[in-house]
Amino acid sequence: MTTNVADEKVLISVNGLKKKFDGMENHALNGVSTEIRQGEVVFVVGPSGSGKSTFLRCLNLLEEPTDGTILFEGVDITDKKNDINLHRRKIGMVFQQFNLFPHMTVMRNLTIAPMKLLGLSKEEAEKNASELLERVGLANRADAYPNQLSGGQKQRIAIVRALCMKPDVMLFDEPTSALDPEMVGEVLNVMRELAEDNMTMVVVTHEMAFAKEVATRILFMADGQIVEENPPEEFFNNPKSDRLKSFLSKII
Repeated sequence: MTTNVADEKVLISVNGLKKKFDGMENHALNGVSTEIRQGEVVFVVGPSGSGKSTFLRCLNLLEEPTDGTILFEGVDITDKKNDINLHRRKIGMVFQQFNLFPHMTVMRNLTIAPMKLLGLSKEEAEKNASELLERVGLANRADAYPNQLSGGQKQRIAIVRALCMKPDVMLFDEPTSALDPEMVGEVLNVMRELAEDNMTMVVVTHEMAFAKEVATRILFMADGQIVEENPPEEFFNNPKSDRLKSFLSKII
């Protein structure tokens, strides 16, 4: 899928991002700079340990950078003077593990944050959640508890939970890696629809065929740096660096 987003506003601007964990000799991130524009679907790929998930988690300060800046909608969220929680409300996050509250029904999982943080009434929050559940094919599971759902259903609910906050960008950290193979497709279908609706997305994944189909741009990371970034056709058909050529030769 290709979308002309060159004229869209920059939603996230990352400059010189570094992250070094205590006790580690090397930087997990070592000078990462990139921009993510509204409506872009940016996939982040690379070998294990390349810094992909650390980069993603830095975008909403789940990991605090050691150095560098992240501007989200023009505000430096790495500046301690700015309230990160206000900005996190606009940044949806979907993890490998689903992180649903096990003692709450699906509907309660979906409505608690919009009611508490966005000030929606119970009726408003439930109407919004019901429409999103319908969209992902789970309208009949509103009263179920997480332990009554399959892995694929839980991940679709996790995506809906993030969407209930009406975010400006969605971050996905390997959203299919904990799923059985037959459940991967149902989650990718939801993500595909979001991309078609021009939701801004940053996706860390090993699903290369999906990246080829859906991404507007792919970042290849290795050793804590962005080695190469290009639209899918250029990325897969004409890799420039030896590091990317080697990576692609092993997975394709």
